[in-house]
Amino acid sequence: MIAGAAMTGQASDGVQQSASEKEIYELRVYHFKNGGQKSKVDQFYADSLIPAMNGYGVNVGAFDEYSLTEPPTAYYLLIYPSLAAYHRIRKDLWKNERFKEESDPFFRETAENGAFIRYETFLLEAFDAIPLLKMPAKDRSLFELRIYESNNEEAGQRKIGMFNDEELPLFDEVGLHSVFFGEIMAGPRMPALAYMLWFKDMDERNKNWKAFSGSPKWREMSGKPEYANTVSVVNKIFLVPSKNSQI
Repeated sequence: MIAGAAMTGQASDGVQQSASEKEIYELRVYHFKNGGQKSKVDQFYADSLIPAMNGYGVNVGAFDEYSLTEPPTAYYLLIYPSLAAYHRIRKDLWKNERFKEESDPFFRETAENGAFIRYETFLLEAFDAIPLLKMPAKDRSLFELRIYESNNEEAGQRKIGMFNDEELPLFDEVGLHSVFFGEIMAGPRMPALAYMLWFKDMDERNKNWKAFSGSPKWREMSGKPEYANTVSVVNKIFLVPSKNSQI
């Protein structure tokens, strides 16, 4: 596994993150024709992109699908300290001579014969209640990524308010271990929010979700009229950390 840079505070390029700033998450979902394509992209991240991002104070999570289906899909999460940093780093990366030199073989090889079909990007802003990503325990082996879609923006904002004001403390209480929660600002599914949880295994996941759904606190808050019709579609994706992951 690649050693991670500091998750918060002073970035290596000298930009100090304000305690009041919320992180920005860029979730990339890569689609491949076969495992050989995926191996090339994973190697590009390991050799070139992750070291370059670490130099900017950006850590990267790397995940494979729990089911290990074919053709494979890869998930990469880039963690930026702020929206301004996201914009600046994306521009500066292509002026970074070391990154260009180290990534040149990959780009030259794959310009003609692509290394992936295409990738989707979700750009998220962290919730007020969890402005910074929470690192999972070392014995984590399962991640659950959920994307909640809403029928309109107002409904989505009410669901975000529900998480910030009432739901997240219950998550902590029953062992739904938070990694990040974010409002999707741009992406293929909108309006929507996304969040990630970690577990030791699927048994722990099932046990703790059962405790959540059976909680009197959940039944009380979910019955409040201000939270009615906030979510129209729930997408659940189960992931495992890859060898490149810094989460």
